[in-house]
Amino acid sequence: MKAFAKAYSRFAARLSLLCLVAAGIGLVAMTAIVAWTVFGRYVLNATPTWGEPASLFLMLWFILLGGAVGVRELDHMGFDVLLFHAQGKWRAALVVVNELLVAIFGGAMMLYGSQLAAKVWSDRLPMIGISKGWDYVPIIAGGTLVMLFSIEKLLLQASGERLQPMPLVSGGHRSEA
Repeated sequence: MKAFAKAYSRFAARLSLLCLVAAGIGLVAMTAIVAWTVFGRYVLNATPTWGEPASLFLMLWFILLGGAVGVRELDHMGFDVLLFHAQGKWRAALVVVNELLVAIFGGAMMLYGSQLAAKVWSDRLPMIGISKGWDYVPIIAGGTLVMLFSIEKLLLQASGERLQPMPLVSGGHRSEA
């Protein structure tokens, strides 16, 4: 169990880094698109109509990817007030309950995001011409990642291992055990 938990945590650390890099690229791309839209509107007097929907689409991705990374890196979603005051077996039990609730939340994001995407898949976003269902794909991806990262923490809790730090990032992890 320990070997599997450690291997899963190394995988999750790399996946977390990949998500963080993708979110950063999305943020930079959205900033460039907004700048181009403003330049087009005020300098060229020809507003690119695709700018706003494209930047909002990218915003969905970097917010949900970044949120999932926050879940993994112990900076997002949880009941820290209870964990702060709990000790011993109560603390361990609360960590498990906390992660189960976060995993259920991620699963609900995945499930309901999939249902929303399926309902509107045949509709098109007028300015960029893609399916409206793509607006819900980041919710599905974010929920899946939240669930995977919560499972990682449950495995680590069960095996007595510690969270593997994200590659190329040092320190900064709070202790859960």
